[in-house]
Amino acid sequence: MDDSPDRIGPDTQPRKSMGNRIGDKGRSIFRAFTTKDGLIGDYDYAFLFKPNLPFMAKSRRAAPFFGLNDHMPVLLALLLGFQHALSMLAGVISPPIIIAGQGGANLDQEQAQYLVSISLIVSGILSSIQITRFHFYKTPYYLGTGLISVVGTSFGIIPVATGALAQMYATGYCPTGPGGTKLPCPDGYGAIIGTACLCALLEIGLSFTSPKYLRKFFPPIVTGPTVTLIGVNLIKSGFQNWAGGNGTCQTRPTSGPYMLCPSNSAPHALPWGSAEFVGLGFSVFLTIILCERFGAPIMKSTAVVIGLLVGCIIAAACGYFDRSGIDSAPAATFIWVHTFKLSVYGPIILPLLAVYIVLMMEAIGDISATCDVSRLEVEGKLFDSRIQGGVLADGFNGLLAGLCTITPMSTFAQNNGVIALTRCANRKAGYCCCFFLIIMGIFSKFAAALVSIPGAVLGGMTTFLFGAVAASGLRIISTVPFTRRNRFILTAALSIGFGAILVPNWFTYVFTYTGGNKGKQGFFNAIVLVLETGFAVTAFISIILNLLLEEEIEDEAASITANTVDDVADEEEWKRIQGKTGSDIENGSGKTGDIEPAKI
Repeated sequence: MDDSPDRIGPDTQPRKSMGNRIGDKGRSIFRAFTTKDGLIGDYDYAFLFKPNLPFMAKSRRAAPFFGLNDHMPVLLALLLGFQHALSMLAGVISPPIIIAGQGGANLDQEQAQYLVSISLIVSGILSSIQITRFHFYKTPYYLGTGLISVVGTSFGIIPVATGALAQMYATGYCPTGPGGTKLPCPDGYGAIIGTACLCALLEIGLSFTSPKYLRKFFPPIVTGPTVTLIGVNLIKSGFQNWAGGNGTCQTRPTSGPYMLCPSNSAPHALPWGSAEFVGLGFSVFLTIILCERFGAPIMKSTAVVIGLLVGCIIAAACGYFDRSGIDSAPAATFIWVHTFKLSVYGPIILPLLAVYIVLMMEAIGDISATCDVSRLEVEGKLFDSRIQGGVLADGFNGLLAGLCTITPMSTFAQNNGVIALTRCANRKAGYCCCFFLIIMGIFSKFAAALVSIPGAVLGGMTTFLFGAVAASGLRIISTVPFTRRNRFILTAALSIGFGAILVPNWFTYVFTYTGGNKGKQGFFNAIVLVLETGFAVTAFISIILNLLLEEEIEDEAASITANTVDDVADEEEWKRIQGKTGSDIENGSGKTGDIEPAKI
């Protein structure tokens, strides 16, 4: 399919004047909003809403495919854009809720609501950069993919941020109250986004490297296990929330304000792990499964949001919601209404560099998948330029996100499913998605409602999302041939990575330095944080071993084992039996003793 107007090399066709171009664009917009063909078109809208029930006849006619630059009705662009926004909503709001919560920086309710709003707004703005695709004058370089490559808050930052904040509280960087109660730590959050801005320069620099070399140094044998362990690590956080929360109440203390979850003063507070919490989270998980089995196309791509909505309805009916935060929230908000002091926290530089390497390779995979489902070429100069522009935009978006007070953004993969399901790869739907994300973020009452969602409901949803992260890592691993060399790399990398997840404090007591040299202490803290962050240590081990171990000729397929020999002998003996049996029937003899044993 032709995916013009993007081009590599000079444009030799005559160009229209600026006035003519503006006039043509104006007439196109006027026709789109004033004609039936421009507003509604002839699309089968019932296709999006028809459920997949056993007793209903299946449609044999496929919906039309809308390519990158095809004409598309305004109503359909708005509808599919809204579907894209809903499909990524849960993924966009989860990281700021978790990082600002009790398991992270313990920010106050107003700041937590602000971060959720900004996550939506910044996702909309930065997605438009990826979709638009800017060309650097007189160079072969681009910024953006020119596809529906939407971006959202990265899950990869969660284990690094929560681990760093736990270390900050332990070392006194973040304040604690009487009895060790963790107090709000906005400076710790500012250190995380400040360090993330610095580390984003790595991905920006790597974007100017040839994709051939990027794939050589960071192949699937490196990114696959790393992404898998990110998902496994995150599932732990999702399960903790599913049982009631991931804060102090998780330890079920016998005294203090957190004997119950989320706190003693919360409506319908219960001990951590109560059956009510588990059932509430299960209602979300079950709804997601039912939507996938019986839902219409629009329900399948928004199953996570529908599950969240069902869980919220049940929680509201049972009295779990606290509406005080919604009532006190302002009507609207925007970037920099709240600010955080940016700084660099040395111990998380190495883990964040690993995060950006993973984000870069994820972006390459997601962009390749987007080209595939958009029916565009997946090789050649044009494809390589999309990879280069997408990786550059991914790193640039990470830098801009930190300056806009939110954690790094990354390219989202779930929207490829929406493109495949709705057969729409048109950029107009992508721009409408950006519009809806920005609108949802500006109205802060919406963000306040999301922040007030009970932890068990959030846990049921995030457990599914984080499981999808782990599954995507396994999909990457499945593309790797299981040679002896690759199995060795996976074994070495995953053994330490899984160990760090299962025993998170295994390296805490290795260094016993107690002096006043902050630089030395920070260096030790960095080593501890890397080795206790499962996916980070897996990433570094797999990178090193992939460069050190030479490729081997895999001869297992040609090797002859005892079973192989037996198979050949069995086949020959069976042929003899069949031949002998046939002759015995003709001669009237039924003796089997004449059959000679098979010779090997």
